[in-house]
Amino acid sequence: MRPPGTGTAPAGFGPRYGASPLHLLLSLVSFALACYAGLRLLEGDTLGVAVWFVGAALVHDLVLLPLYVAADLGVQRLLGHGAGEGERAPRVGVNHLRVPAFVSGVLLLVYWPLILGQVGHYTSSTALPADVFLRRWLLITACLFAASGAVLAVRLWNGDRGARRARADRARQAGPPPGGAG
Repeated sequence: MRPPGTGTAPAGFGPRYGASPLHLLLSLVSFALACYAGLRLLEGDTLGVAVWFVGAALVHDLVLLPLYVAADLGVQRLLGHGAGEGERAPRVGVNHLRVPAFVSGVLLLVYWPLILGQVGHYTSSTALPADVFLRRWLLITACLFAASGAVLAVRLWNGDRGARRARADRARQAGPPPGGAG
C-alpha cells in the first residue's frame, strides 16, 4: 500500500471519508429522518417531551443501568469463577441468560400497560380481552429461556463430544502404553 500522495492514482472519496459513498448517503438520510421525526414529535407539547426524554435518560442511567449491571455480575459469579488471578475463564452460559432476559425485558417495556392491566379502554376499543397479556408474556419468557437452555445444552454436548474425540486422537497418536501387551 502506498502512502497518500505518492502514487499515480488520484486520491479518491473512500480514503478521505473512510467508507463508501453509500455509507455517507445512508447516514445523511437517517439523520434527516431523525430530525424530521424529532421536529414532528416536538410540535405538540415541547416541554413535556423534553422532560420525558431527560427523565427517561436519568432513570435509565441512575436506576436501570446499575440494576442490570448488578444482575449481570450476580449471574457471572453464580456460573463460576475465573481461571486464575487476572485471567477470565469463558462463561458459556451467561449469554444464554442475557439474551432471553433482554428480549423479555423489551417486551415488558413495550407492553407494560397491557401486561399489568393498566388500560381500561383496551377491551372497548378493540373488542379483545385485556387480561391475557400477563400470561402470554410469562409464556413467551418461559419459551425464550427454554429455547436458550436447549441451545446451551446442545453447545455443551457438542463441546464435550469434541473434547472426547480430541482425547481419543491424542491417545491414538501416543501409541500403546509402555509395558503393555506387545
